[in-house]
Amino acid sequence: MSPVLSTLVECDAWSRHEGFEPLASEVIAKAVATLKIKLMPQAEVSLLLCDDARIRGINREWRGLDKPTNVLSFPAAPPAMLAKSPAVGDIAIAYETVAREAQEEAKSFRDHYMHMVLHGFLHLIGYDHETDEEADEMEALETSILGQLGVADPYAMTDRDLTER
Repeated sequence: MSPVLSTLVECDAWSRHEGFEPLASEVIAKAVATLKIKLMPQAEVSLLLCDDARIRGINREWRGLDKPTNVLSFPAAPPAMLAKSPAVGDIAIAYETVAREAQEEAKSFRDHYMHMVLHGFLHLIGYDHETDEEADEMEALETSILGQLGVADPYAMTDRDLTER
């Protein structure tokens, strides 16, 4: 069962694009189905679509890092308790950082946004990338799930990457 998505848009720049809440729901639903995640009926994921200033403040307050980032995740329950939790957790995504990264990596904003939603959701359900093994597992899941949604491998090197070496 897919969680209910509750979205708060705090940055006007997000209005340049349409359909980002249904797109996030689709990404999360695909992850839940692919990974066979058991969630409580009507479990909620909160999505904050904000700007760099807001995510920088959140990053500073909760992680001690005084800088913006693309996505932050705050799980509501340990992975073993997800099936009994009314909330899965919170995801915050910063518009400027995602837009800049998409441009630098020659990706569409839409595809990079989908990657950030998935990345954030995987953190909510217990995945991490603190070790090389964890990173490899998480990247493989992201590549597989995004591929099912028609999004190219977000970790594939582009021609641009090769020419900058």
